Amino acid sequence: MLSKDIKWMNIALRLADRNIGNVYPNPSVGCLIIKNDRVVGRGWTQLGGRPHAEAMALRQAGPNAKGATVYSTLEPCSHFGQTPPCCDALIAAGIKRLVGGMRDPDPRVNGNGFLKLRQAGIEVTDGIQEGLATELNNGFVSKIKNKTPIVTLKLATSIDSKISTKMGESKWITGNQARHSVHFQRSRHDAILTGIGTVIADDPMLNCRLKGLENRSPVRVILDTKLKISAKNQIASSAAEYETIVFTTNEAKHRKQVQLEKLGIKIERIEMDKNGRVLINSVLATLAGNGITSVLVESGGQLAAEFIRLNLVDYLLVYCAPIVIGGDGGDAIASVGLNKLDMAFPFERIKTENLGIDLLETYKRRV
Repeated sequence: MLSKDIKWMNIALRLADRNIGNVYPNPSVGCLIIKNDRVVGRGWTQLGGRPHAEAMALRQAGPNAKGATVYSTLEPCSHFGQTPPCCDALIAAGIKRLVGGMRDPDPRVNGNGFLKLRQAGIEVTDGIQEGLATELNNGFVSKIKNKTPIVTLKLATSIDSKISTKMGESKWITGNQARHSVHFQRSRHDAILTGIGTVIADDPMLNCRLKGLENRSPVRVILDTKLKISAKNQIASSAAEYETIVFTTNEAKHRKQVQLEKLGIKIERIEMDKNGRVLINSVLATLAGNGITSVLVESGGQLAAEFIRLNLVDYLLVYCAPIVIGGDGGDAIASVGLNKLDMAFPFERIKTENLGIDLLETYKRRV
């Protein structure tokens, strides 16, 4: 039984992975309905978070759900939100058994879904592939438990960790395959974040431009202490098409805020840090409060260093091109003020990929 449960749960996890980065504030869930060793229904959380995976799978299964076994990567919800509880739908469908991946950390659920199913006479087996299920939705877990999204810092560098020449030229250090990978990563994150320095220097769009994934662009987040962003910047001029939030402080002029809001930009005024800049911890807390579960940081060396210094980076994506720029180039990560080696910030390399002539190394913060 266990080997079959693992087999079907692994397939459900692949379904859950389909819409990662596009279902906030909800988790991304996969669901399979199995009867007589055949798939009679399957579902995954749809764009925007609804319908839920279980509802989609039950619709597909129809009357075949009666007496079937359901595999869900996350504990089915037991509360009324914008949709009725999935537990009630599963009970009404007459399923015989529920196999769950991880418990839902949402305090409105947190074991109550499994309990409700058991009380209805349904056999429940939970904790199947729990580690993989939790890793898949680690941003959702972090939002609930830590009140902050998961943060991934992306770097595109030369062999000597430079992101530009001394004149500021940076397009393009890495090749087409690496840039394709970056856009794919954008499609898998709820939000993308940069600072006003990058906006002024590069005038980026920060959207996903992969064919077929254009509708999966992340929410764009800009840190801009004094609202220096111009209405002519691509970020501002495209704000009606792509959700955009600019975090600023009381140093910003109200007239400029009104101008930007007319373009469709949401302005969030928050407190300053000791250096008079936007307080990054408050930015992340505000994003989590708005349901954001994952943030991809694509910035210059100064902002990257601040995220590292504050120990806010959960994952590093390091795209490395086989070129050397030299000591007068722009640093991927600026100074973080370390005096001793044992104060360095530890990461574990968890994956290495060849992307044409470039290399992508993925790191996870060691706790």
